[in-house]
Amino acid sequence: MQAISPDEKRLYIVETGGQSVEQPLHHIRVFDLSADGQTLAGGDVFHVVKPGHSDGIRCDEHGNVWSAAGDGVHCLSPAGDLLGTVLVPYPVANLTFGGRNYSRLFICGSHTLYSIFLNVRGAQRP
Repeated sequence: MQAISPDEKRLYIVETGGQSVEQPLHHIRVFDLSADGQTLAGGDVFHVVKPGHSDGIRCDEHGNVWSAAGDGVHCLSPAGDLLGTVLVPYPVANLTFGGRNYSRLFICGSHTLYSIFLNVRGAQRP
């Protein structure tokens, strides 16, 4: 899964390989995009997801990254710091912004769909 920042300068990639191994990767990596969108640089670890792992990520209009996790959805600043968590009782597989103003977060739990209205909108690409 991947997401692009609203200014289209950063690409976030979820790294969740080897979930059945003793210490699986739980990283979100960030790459800088060239002006022409053809070249990537960087690839540093942006955030380590705990608990669980991220299978889905999205960006909001301010450049924050919203990530699936084992305890819900984590909201991360553009610097990779945890700003807050939307707690749900099951691990989250994926998420997306929707609704008329793109301010409703739809959360796919392991066997349940949740939604919550937020005071921020999901990033929209032209």
